[in-house]
Amino acid sequence: MSTEGGENALRYRRAQSVTKAEEISEKEKKARKSQLDKPVHKPRDSLFSWSSEFTDFTGLVNWGFLMLTIGGLRLCLENFLKYGIRVNPFEWIIVLTGRNEGYDHQYPSIILLIFSAVPAVICLLIEKAIAVEILSQNLGITLQIINIVTEISLPVIVLYFKGMEFSFVGITTVCMIYLVLFLKLWSYCQTNHWCRQGMRGKQYKNKMRRQSLSAPNWNQLVNAEHEQSEDEKNDLASSGLVKYPDNLTLKDLFYFLLAPTLCYELNFPRTTRIRKRFLIKRIIEVVFGVNLVLALFQQWMIPSVRNSVDPFSEMGYIKITERLLKLAVPNHFIWLCFFYLSFHSFLNLVGEIMHFADRKFYSDWWNANNIAVFWSTWNLPVHVWAVRHVYIPMTEMGYTKGAAGIVVFFISAFFHEYLVSVPLQMFRVWAFLGMMAQPPLSVLSRAAERRLGARWGNICVWSSLILGQPLAIMMYYHDYALEHLAPRA
Repeated sequence: MSTEGGENALRYRRAQSVTKAEEISEKEKKARKSQLDKPVHKPRDSLFSWSSEFTDFTGLVNWGFLMLTIGGLRLCLENFLKYGIRVNPFEWIIVLTGRNEGYDHQYPSIILLIFSAVPAVICLLIEKAIAVEILSQNLGITLQIINIVTEISLPVIVLYFKGMEFSFVGITTVCMIYLVLFLKLWSYCQTNHWCRQGMRGKQYKNKMRRQSLSAPNWNQLVNAEHEQSEDEKNDLASSGLVKYPDNLTLKDLFYFLLAPTLCYELNFPRTTRIRKRFLIKRIIEVVFGVNLVLALFQQWMIPSVRNSVDPFSEMGYIKITERLLKLAVPNHFIWLCFFYLSFHSFLNLVGEIMHFADRKFYSDWWNANNIAVFWSTWNLPVHVWAVRHVYIPMTEMGYTKGAAGIVVFFISAFFHEYLVSVPLQMFRVWAFLGMMAQPPLSVLSRAAERRLGARWGNICVWSSLILGQPLAIMMYYHDYALEHLAPRA
């Protein structure tokens, strides 16, 4: 009791001291206002100080956009004066169809894209064989692994024998589609495996319960379970939900392959109608965006990259830095256009046509305070796939979160390298090393966020995006030019 009384008295004195301090402060203010010198000063922080709590920088943001626009227009005029008009839409047709000069009668990229349906159908057949117990569980899983590994390796094998018949953009498109198909088939196989495990676990529990009951009770239990299963089927039929293995159909598989997601579910959320006005807007954005990106590549990106080969060969650090900064502006602008074109316009277009209701393809990555937050918000289809099919299964197997995170970045780094080295037909590790550098960079950006504030963490994220990508592009093009474009001795 004495201790409690002392604590209460201490709290009362503290409350009294705070009240007295406020009273003294108020009295001082009143006294200052009553003075004859008409005071105008009071304790205040400058607006740019961290302690000012001022957040309305709308005018500065408008100024920044205006300056970027003026700077971009100046660079455009400089580009036109130096290189002339390089945009040629007729070349886009040749590039996008995958035809190269001297092979106008062949469409190797289109042939490979059509063939991509074959491993998907094989995957479905294996799943149906496992479901009806024609194949054992272990043999079926082994065949699925062989099928999806063969699928992702096919562009590499074909390119090795027919490399001269592909354009760079053509084989890049093929590699991108085959990578998406690989991730989708992985999810399809693993999700169906979870369904089988769940059904077998349920059957095992029911069997154990039956063994523990007497004969009369066992018969009652069988009848009750039969009635329960009939009720579940009726509920699913009335709600329109599909239950395993009824989902193993070509219609269900190809809906998933065309849907804007990498994670398979037996019952996707659907919209009831197609919004025509929304659909027309997305179509216009896709058509305009594709033309804009191709034009920027032709007019702005390719000349800047070509001019960076000599500084890299000479290893002049000042020249390299100048070319890096010069390339950063068009590269970053094209990257932003590509992000909007892909994750907003195109995926929303596909989602609207497919009646796919989950349209959260990205989050507010531009506000990311560290690099880890950026990677978990800018590409949500890949992030959700990695968490669902790699990160969570590994942690459930007993691995630490850190180890699971490293594996996720390793897989991402491998496929980043796949998307670059395979189309270029040369093996380099710059994209792989760039992705594997993200975990330590994430630690550094978190440290900057903790010590200097969230704003500096966000600056670190933007700096890595603006400078990291053009550096990788220059390094790859330099190696490509030395290997393919340099004169042979």
